[in-house]
Amino acid sequence: MNSNFLVIDASSRYLTVAAQKGVKSVVRHIPDCAMQHSVILMEEVERAFEEADLTPAECDFFGAVTGPGSFTGIRIGISTAKGLALGANKPLMGLTAFRLFAYNIDSDNFCVVIDAAHSHFYAQGFGKTAFPPAYLSFDEIKALGCPLFGFEDLPFSDYTKLNPKDCLLPAVLKSLKDPDALSEEISALYVRKSQAEEGRK
Repeated sequence: MNSNFLVIDASSRYLTVAAQKGVKSVVRHIPDCAMQHSVILMEEVERAFEEADLTPAECDFFGAVTGPGSFTGIRIGISTAKGLALGANKPLMGLTAFRLFAYNIDSDNFCVVIDAAHSHFYAQGFGKTAFPPAYLSFDEIKALGCPLFGFEDLPFSDYTKLNPKDCLLPAVLKSLKDPDALSEEISALYVRKSQAEEGRK
């Protein structure tokens, strides 16, 4: 059975909105819109609805990538998905940025790596190298000794760059195989504190 949905990824400098109605799917992607998510997101959502011939009332659920990544972008994506879900009285899907890429990797031993600035990275290991979301240094990432994947240009050997435009829709569909994929609430994944929170120390 095909699901109808709209899912948002505003967790990084890019923006992706994926919508599906039956067998028809639409993916709208802007590769670089840093600091503009709040300005352009609703227009992209409306275009995705229109191109998929879909209405909020027809959706079975709404979703958002919950991080880690841009603290502001994450909040914008989640709040928009929550607003749509509340208005249509539908459940939510939360998908971490790690899972977004992991669902598109065919391997039993790898790590997803996301730039966190200042020579540090957000990372999560899967398969033989499994470990929970972490905030690691450049040297700690190099020491993992497993294939690395992400969506940015990163200075690691054995690293493969993926296109987030191609990852969101497959990740949502694979995530639906989990009976607990949908819930009444989703929240941001913060692997470390924001700069504002750090500054309060």
